Amino acid sequence: MTDRSQLIAHFLKDAGWDKAKRANLAGDASNRSYDRLQDATRGAAVLMIAPPEKGEDIRPFVKMTHWLLDAGASAPRILASDPDAGLLLLEDFGDDLYARLCAKDAALETPLYTAAVDVLVQLAKAPAPTDIAPYDAATYLREAQLLTDWYLPAATGQDTSPELISEFNGMITKACAEFEQSTVALRDYHSENLLWLADRDGIKRVGQLDYQDALLGHPAYDLVSLLEDARRDTSPALQTAMFDHYVAQSGVDPVTFRSAYNVLGMQRNIKIIGIFARLCVRDGKPTYLKHMPRVWAHLQRDLTDPALKPLQAWAARHVPEPTPEIQARIAGSQP
Repeated sequence: MTDRSQLIAHFLKDAGWDKAKRANLAGDASNRSYDRLQDATRGAAVLMIAPPEKGEDIRPFVKMTHWLLDAGASAPRILASDPDAGLLLLEDFGDDLYARLCAKDAALETPLYTAAVDVLVQLAKAPAPTDIAPYDAATYLREAQLLTDWYLPAATGQDTSPELISEFNGMITKACAEFEQSTVALRDYHSENLLWLADRDGIKRVGQLDYQDALLGHPAYDLVSLLEDARRDTSPALQTAMFDHYVAQSGVDPVTFRSAYNVLGMQRNIKIIGIFARLCVRDGKPTYLKHMPRVWAHLQRDLTDPALKPLQAWAARHVPEPTPEIQARIAGSQP
């Protein structure tokens, strides 16, 4: 056995799951992978494998799991953990991903998304962890720079000029300078990370995954993450209804909240376009390119906000649309 295989075998034996059958469950855009365990007496569990030697750290996931559970939400219970080995044994939430259920039955979309919005309303009222890092202007800028660092060079075939970088940085910094940091932003709150737990009640029906990168940010961030989904289409009618539902349930000012929603959507979608380009060029994962047109459409809507007119004009001049031809060029940039 390899060293990692030995670590996993010892971990499962110590946890009492060494007799379970293992099957690969999923991977994601990170270096983490997941196996489903099936034990004749214990039932099902999920093994998260997050190699520290590849930059993974399970401790933030553990911290946020406890926070979500304390706030009354559904996160997978931790059955066993070994932070040094990067191994977690988790409660199995099953296979009813939001994306999968909505694809099977469109009638489920509104009740599922309403419940997901209700979770965000509830979490916004929960005291944040004392040691959570802020989602500040420097972080917004660093993430947005993925566009100029990865997407533009791959899409145009040339390095982004210092002049363009300076212009872009100035507009992003100005747009994201004064957002409140009052709410935990889970940052990947969307249909591929939410599971429907029909046997539970209230907000506990929404099972959550992939929240280890949470920061203290603005309450609009996770709502725009949910509604401007990079991986599945959400209709304008659904987006409007869910936005209005959040406003009604939370009592936020709709005008200022809409402006924040648009600006944060812009920042998030610019970041995602850059991430998808980097996943292809650096990591050899071109499959994410197929989602770029959807993210681009979200970005175009966000850029219609009056506060973003200068950035809208800049993007129209300098950022090519991810057409099939541009996607092919990006794919051709792989080493």
